Amino acid sequence: MNLNATLIAQLVVFFILGWFTMKFVWPPIVKALDERAKKIADGLAAADKAKADLALAEKKVVEELRKARESAGDTRAVAERQAASLVEEARTEAARIVAKAREDAEAEAGVAAQRAKEALREQVAQLAVAGAERILRKEINAQAHADLLANLKQELQ
Repeated sequence: MNLNATLIAQLVVFFILGWFTMKFVWPPIVKALDERAKKIADGLAAADKAKADLALAEKKVVEELRKARESAGDTRAVAERQAASLVEEARTEAARIVAKAREDAEAEAGVAAQRAKEALREQVAQLAVAGAERILRKEINAQAHADLLANLKQELQ
């Protein structure tokens, strides 16, 4: 064969191979490369979005912590006020109870003193009646009367 025919045949085979490669081999390779590039771009976009979301979440966390601290401070202040109020109410109630107990004790002591006075009056009256009976039973005698009154004084003491 001659050199020109070999060269032409190789040229025809090369173009057929080029056409076959461009028609059947190259598109799947380009498609795979495009898909890979798209996945990489999507991953980078997702990473950027995740960074933005993380920054936003951190801001929200900081804000929520600030609000929680303020709320806790407010709650603590309210609780302290309520505790102080309860303590003050308890002190007032205790003072009222103590005053009532003192009044009751004084009243009870007054009642007891009144009862003792009444009992003493009753005994004095009984003794006076008893003394009068003794005086009236005996004959009228100054010495006997004096003795009876002396005895009555000793009984009263």
